[in-house]
Amino acid sequence: MRIVGGEFGGRRFSPPASTPARPTTEVAKEGLFNILNNMIDIEDAQCCDIFGGTGSISYELISRGAAHSTLIERDQGNITFIKKTATTLGILDKLHIIKGDVFQFMKRSTEQYDFIFAGPPYALENIDDIPMLVFEKNMLAEDGVFVLEHTPRNDYQQHPNFKRMKNYGTTVFSFFMLTSE
Repeated sequence: MRIVGGEFGGRRFSPPASTPARPTTEVAKEGLFNILNNMIDIEDAQCCDIFGGTGSISYELISRGAAHSTLIERDQGNITFIKKTATTLGILDKLHIIKGDVFQFMKRSTEQYDFIFAGPPYALENIDDIPMLVFEKNMLAEDGVFVLEHTPRNDYQQHPNFKRMKNYGTTVFSFFMLTSE
């Protein structure tokens, strides 16, 4: 796993072999951030990385100047890895790591974020609930961006807040924003 850009660009970390997470590929992550650079100012952004996994997206966000990232992850091995990596990078104070269920977190969320990233397990049965909850719970700040990573078998183009989709083989990113009424 490599941080693609920003202050820590090029730094490599090896997640534990036992991790249940599927880190976003470097090619897909680089493409994602190239698109985001034209959609949102990451500098000083408040971010939320649901399904935090190995922390790869949060490291990338902080590396590119985000002020803070909240990560939700339920696997203790991943949380230990995230804390160790964040300590190595000197960014532990910029992360708020929550151990728990993503859906419970979202249902009780009262915070708003400039950027939300969700990289759930591709086989997650209730993946379609994620965009609904982000907007139902008003988690996205005005002019914010929400990105859902999924496979080509999911299609969110009919969602009222859908803006665009980018396909990287088996990885697809759907981008959502608040719509003006």
